[in-house]
Amino acid sequence: MKIKSSFLAVALALFVVAPVFSQQQKITLEDLWRTYSFYPSSVRGVASMNDGAHYTTLEQRGSLIVRYDYASGEPVDTLFRASDFTGLKSISGYTFSSDEKMLLVYNAVSPLYRHSFTASWYVINLEAHLLMPLPGGELNQLATFSPSADKVAYVRKNNLYYYDLIAGKEVAITTDGEVNHIINGAPDWVYEEEFGFSKAFTWSADGRYLAWMRFDESSVKQFEMTLFQGQAPALDENALYPSPYTFKYPKAGEDNSLVSVHIFSLIDGTIRNVDLGPETDQYIPRIQWTHDLHTMAVFRVNRHQNNWEILFADAKTGETQVIYTEVNDWYIEESNYDNVLFLDDNEHFMLTSEKDGWMHLYNYNFRTGFLQQITKGEWEVTDFLGYDPDTKTVFYISTETSPMQRDLFSVRIDGKKRSRITTGKGTNRAVFSKGYKYFINYFSNAETPPLVTLHDRKGKQIRVLEDNQAYKEKIGKVAYTTKEFFTFTTSAGIGLNGWMLKPVDFDPNRQYPCLMTQYSGPGSQEVLDSWSFDWYNYLAQEGYLVACVDGRGTGGRGEAFKKSTYLQLGRYESDDQIEAAKWLSRHPNVDADNIGIWGWSFGGFMVALCMEKGEGIFDAGISVAPVTNWRYYDNIYTERFMRTPQENPEGYDENSPLFHAADLEGSLLIVHGSADDNVHVQNTMEFTERLVQADKQFEMMIYTNRNHGIFGGNTRYHLYKKFTGFLNEKLKDGE
Repeated sequence: MKIKSSFLAVALALFVVAPVFSQQQKITLEDLWRTYSFYPSSVRGVASMNDGAHYTTLEQRGSLIVRYDYASGEPVDTLFRASDFTGLKSISGYTFSSDEKMLLVYNAVSPLYRHSFTASWYVINLEAHLLMPLPGGELNQLATFSPSADKVAYVRKNNLYYYDLIAGKEVAITTDGEVNHIINGAPDWVYEEEFGFSKAFTWSADGRYLAWMRFDESSVKQFEMTLFQGQAPALDENALYPSPYTFKYPKAGEDNSLVSVHIFSLIDGTIRNVDLGPETDQYIPRIQWTHDLHTMAVFRVNRHQNNWEILFADAKTGETQVIYTEVNDWYIEESNYDNVLFLDDNEHFMLTSEKDGWMHLYNYNFRTGFLQQITKGEWEVTDFLGYDPDTKTVFYISTETSPMQRDLFSVRIDGKKRSRITTGKGTNRAVFSKGYKYFINYFSNAETPPLVTLHDRKGKQIRVLEDNQAYKEKIGKVAYTTKEFFTFTTSAGIGLNGWMLKPVDFDPNRQYPCLMTQYSGPGSQEVLDSWSFDWYNYLAQEGYLVACVDGRGTGGRGEAFKKSTYLQLGRYESDDQIEAAKWLSRHPNVDADNIGIWGWSFGGFMVALCMEKGEGIFDAGISVAPVTNWRYYDNIYTERFMRTPQENPEGYDENSPLFHAADLEGSLLIVHGSADDNVHVQNTMEFTERLVQADKQFEMMIYTNRNHGIFGGNTRYHLYKKFTGFLNEKLKDGE
């Protein structure tokens, strides 16, 4: 159901007198960012076993793998104890072999970028109770069993290997891997960040073939960051002479890696090069084997990312043919690449698409070319959870109930007999067993902390796995308020959804300083009916009113709303945040002279732009790790929404904070990590220089050796203490 309300109705709803809290205990910044005391419990690391009747979880800080019964929710036995193996204190993750007789576990994790890491990997024979480390120590990535569980493939130092468990022998499939030059089996930085994957190799279903992507980064320009000694961790080698960290980073309009696809035959040791066509300035966001043992699917996308093709490659020859093509007026949503499911009839695959203006499920016959729409309506499928061929049932999460909620649904593959499975009003996330007989549901809403429950496929609750009772008792001892949702209409006639967190001990006869929070990036959503307990609750306790509005460009409301910002990132998004601030300023309980805005990354970009365009509506702003000109950001993300700077120079510059520095009004705090590999500190340095030359005062905080997340050691506590002090000085003390 869509939210509809008049300004008066919203105003009345917002300003109902809140209850008076008598609790004496207060939330502290130490609770949030040192002891992390207000994090709810959950059920993590759930993995369904082959029989669909049991699942496993990693428990006690990685020292146990426990098997549970779905039907009862009770533990059955412990499959793995780290203490049983000499030198193995704990593990960070695990996967089973196809026959579940062996485990592949890892520890000693060293992060690389957002998804990737190196680690020490071990194969554990559960029956023989034996542990075998893979060659290479802590330098391996992405270790993966073969389907027959007699081999393990992995990447080390940019080369692809497999280890033959029977012969006890390591085999190098590639030998040309070189840092900042050639990568085999793993994506380069920009593919990992913007196409959302870290493994670029895959076994065929029978284990006869191993296919991989090769990235030639030779033509990609390098970006260099200076690393200092620091403390957490300390880089002692940089104590006197800081060292550069250099990596390949293709910015908007610049050259990408040349990507090729290859197939290695384990039968005869030959390698086939897959024909990707004559064009090289393109993307290969996924490779995936079909149910035909000799056919692999290769996804091919043009540089504008508005033309997506699925190619079938013959493993024996490398020859390809185009099986599916989709063209979009704006761009293809990246999430679609993870939603392609090949059916075992070897004639169909399911996928998601925005063909009718909303994200929906389709069934495609690649032999006849017939495309059947499975779901339909002015709502969106947000998660495709799978297909049960025995009952011909599709499971998915959608916004059918409300753009601000998520519910689990099922529907027959012919589009009939659609039914809602979850019943709670809020946000649901489901994890199904193999065979789709059971699912574990993660539920919360604005007033309900996370509730984890076990259900049968029809939704009947079997057991509560985590009710967070201890957590609820803990937060019950402090004074806090919860989100209240609203909708308002802009001067352009566009309805926008928002939430508000009123101050604790709210007095309808008072005015309060207001902090607006937002992210605003394409397809994102901050206004969701889900639980949160964080810095905003602390601010509400300290007498702030916190508000959030999802403007144009955000998700859950269809393709036209989301893609209205195409070619001009920042324009409509900032217009809508400024409109939201003006709307809030008219409310009797908002101090119109003390309105602030803050955001991180895309949200930081928005803070800078809003304070330049807002004509003084914002009295203070906190811009964290902002993009200040999209020319500085990576090409896959930026060009998806903007095309290249060469094609669209006005779109890049007219909405860049760099070129509006003289228009800045209000007090600005800008924060960045000096080792941010994602949004480079270059953005802040260039922006602040513009502010200096425009004679605009500002505050700046640079965190040594910190990446885009700005954490580690005491950093997060220091960061939020800085935020809070700044707001107290610029907003609260100005009441």
